[in-house]
Amino acid sequence: MASVAMVTVLCLAMGRPAVASPLDAGSTALDRGFLGLYNLDFNGAQKDFSSWERQHPDDPVGPVSQAAGYLFSEFNRLGVLETQFFESNEAFYALTKRSPDPMVHQEFEGALEQARSLAHRQLNKDHNDRNALFALTMASGLQADYAALIEKRNVASLHYTKEATVWAQQLLAICKDCWDAQVATGFSKYIIGSMAAPVRWFLRLGGLPGDKQGGIADLELTAAHGHYLAPFARILLAIAYVRDKDKARALEILESLRAEFPGNALFSREIHRLQSAHESR
Repeated sequence: MASVAMVTVLCLAMGRPAVASPLDAGSTALDRGFLGLYNLDFNGAQKDFSSWERQHPDDPVGPVSQAAGYLFSEFNRLGVLETQFFESNEAFYALTKRSPDPMVHQEFEGALEQARSLAHRQLNKDHNDRNALFALTMASGLQADYAALIEKRNVASLHYTKEATVWAQQLLAICKDCWDAQVATGFSKYIIGSMAAPVRWFLRLGGLPGDKQGGIADLELTAAHGHYLAPFARILLAIAYVRDKDKARALEILESLRAEFPGNALFSREIHRLQSAHESR
C-alpha cells in the first residue's frame, strides 16, 4: 500500500483550485530539481539536487530529494505509477515483486541515510526544525513506497508508513501550512479506508486508521496548497479517481499535468488509455 513522500505520496478540491505555489524553473535548485522529476528528466533533477546540497550542506532536504529522484526513476523504469495497477485492491496485490536496479537501490539508501543523519543533527539543535521534520517525513514515506511498490514487502511498508505519519504530525503541529507533509498519510488513509472492514480493524489496532474520504481530503490539500509534492498529490488523486470509477475527474487532472509537464509521456499514455476504455463501452 502506497503512502509517500515523497513521498509522494498526494490540486483538486471539488472543482479546479490552482496550485498555490507552483514550481518555478527560475527559482531555487530544489524547484528545478522537482520540476525535472515530474518531466522525467532524472539526470537533470539529480544535478539540481546536488547543486542545492553543495550550497546548503547542512540541509537534509537536499539528500532526501535525491532519494526521491532515485525512487521516481525506478518507478518510471518499472512502470509503477501507471494507473491500471491501482484500479482495484486485487490488481495491486496481484503485482509480483519487481526487479530493482541494485546500484540505484544502493544510492537511494545512501541518500536516505545522509538525510536522516543531517535531520537528527538539526533536531538536536532545534527540535522544531521544519526542514528536518519534513526530510524525515519524506524519508520514511519514500522507504514505505519502495518496500510496497518495488519489493512487495507490505508489512515493512506499514512500519515506514507509521513512521512517516508520526514525523508528519510533529511537523504539522508546529507548521499548519506545511501542506507537503499531508502526502505522507493521504494515500495510505485512502487505500486502507478502501479495504474490507476486518482488514481496516486490524490495521487500526496497529496504529494505521483508514479513512477513505479523509485521505482524499489530505491529498487535495497538498495538491491545492503544496509546493514540491503538489504535482505528485495530483498523480495520486488521479489514481484514486480511477479506482473510484470517476474517469472524468481523473482525465481532468491528467490533462492539467500533461500541460504543465510536457516532457512526461506517462500523462499522455494514461489519458489515451482512459479515453479508449471509455469509448469501448
